[in-house]
Amino acid sequence: MFFDSRRSTVLAKRGMVATSQPLAAQAGLQMLMQGGNAVDAAVAAAAVLNVVEPESTGVGGDMFALVWDNRKKQVYALNGSGRAPGAASIAELRGKGHRQMPQTGVYSVTVPGTVHGWETISQAHGAMPLAQVLQSAIDYAEEGFPVSDIIANQWSSQGPKLARLPSGQEFLLNGRPPRHGEVMRLPTLARTLRTIAEGGAEAFYTGDIGQRTAAFVQEQGGWLSSQDLAGHTSDWDEPISANYRGVTCWECPPNGQGIAALEALNIAEGIDLKGMGLQSTQTYHHLIESMRLAFADAFRYVADPRAAQVPIAQLTDKEYAARRRGLINPKQAMTTAPYGKVMGGSDTVYISAVDGQGNACSFINSIYVNFGAGLVVPGTGIVLHNRGALFSLDANHPNALAPGKRPFHTIIPALATVDGELSLCYGVMGGLMQPQGHLQVIANMVDFGLDPQEALNALRFQVVEDAVYLEEGVPSGTVQELTKMGHQVQLVTGYQRVGMGGGQVIHRDPDTGVLRGGSEPRKDGCAVGW
Repeated sequence: MFFDSRRSTVLAKRGMVATSQPLAAQAGLQMLMQGGNAVDAAVAAAAVLNVVEPESTGVGGDMFALVWDNRKKQVYALNGSGRAPGAASIAELRGKGHRQMPQTGVYSVTVPGTVHGWETISQAHGAMPLAQVLQSAIDYAEEGFPVSDIIANQWSSQGPKLARLPSGQEFLLNGRPPRHGEVMRLPTLARTLRTIAEGGAEAFYTGDIGQRTAAFVQEQGGWLSSQDLAGHTSDWDEPISANYRGVTCWECPPNGQGIAALEALNIAEGIDLKGMGLQSTQTYHHLIESMRLAFADAFRYVADPRAAQVPIAQLTDKEYAARRRGLINPKQAMTTAPYGKVMGGSDTVYISAVDGQGNACSFINSIYVNFGAGLVVPGTGIVLHNRGALFSLDANHPNALAPGKRPFHTIIPALATVDGELSLCYGVMGGLMQPQGHLQVIANMVDFGLDPQEALNALRFQVVEDAVYLEEGVPSGTVQELTKMGHQVQLVTGYQRVGMGGGQVIHRDPDTGVLRGGSEPRKDGCAVGW
């Protein structure tokens, strides 16, 4: 019933960082040991992940973060995602024969929000200069790093995508993806990171780098312009939350899908999961159906609230969740999960960091699918993301492609508080697995009393359209019973299990300050503390 990680929950008191690659986790911890806080640690770890896990994240992508200020007892939400270029056009794409957004390539590129997000969160809540925070990432890019196991496996299939253009060679070793244990250097990315360290976000968006980026995209036939880059800003938003059995779970608001996790938790709260038993057939069934209902709403309503009407209050309402819960048949899977009627109104990295003063930063950074749009800006080491792929080409949909609009976003950091004190800093990366991971981690810890590592080790389900993926190790009887109930079950084995999520969890005891951290057993990373 558990992934055999043989890991213990990590304990510390003065600070902790958990993420998907050990070098990045240690870089974050070094910030804490040098006098930095949770935000400094998170940005430092994120920057190193740009180097050591470049298929998943980079300065050409987006970021979101939640910050817990322990002195003010307040949660802050930062939206560091980019917008569609000013020239973006549904009519143009339909005229070229597209019936849905291209999943990669030049039309899937939106403005990269990461660098402005780093600077914004560091200036507002960090304690160290950005140049110092980025130094470890610069060193690894210049001097090289040994490629770790899971990352090497994900990189191994990306040779053809990177080789389509000459600049893709910047992420290949002698014309091929680097293998496990080989030392990889990224000198062009090192120069870009050094430029950011010296000149801040302005040097990235309006300097030579920004000009190169816009010129390259336009040479490839795309929309992104120098004006789009120069006009980019990050936004501080009001976080959204749901109380689950006394635990207040916090998410960033749309355009992210965190609202799907909150709706699923609200639906599940009215179900006696503890009485059904950990990972029983009935527990799986009810969590799966809760998630399917929440996804139906997310896919129908989630969009950029600055450009479309998103019914946030209704989708997080307990009475609305009760009506959705009433659609669940305890003996039969829904043939189709309908979205509710409301009144109008893939690859990613995640870092959890908590410092010794009880501040926390839940931080997520991504270029979406492996190596994003498949476009590397020549001479810069910038892999452009493909977040535009998540727009709709239906002009009547709230998430329809439009100039200056943010797309539906998968990456979602999370926090949890109990009685106004920090309890959890957590996240589960991996496309549409993310809200499903949040739901399962919270249920594991709140309903069944698992500690952070146990909660991450527990075997997971993943809803993918009409199918339900279960990990190898789920009892055959459970698989058979779920199948009889109408669930289209598929088993996930081997390296495929990486797609079941990449979670990190740090719990803080408000009375003692003791930190307990767990790290995803399906990834290369770890939790480290001091």
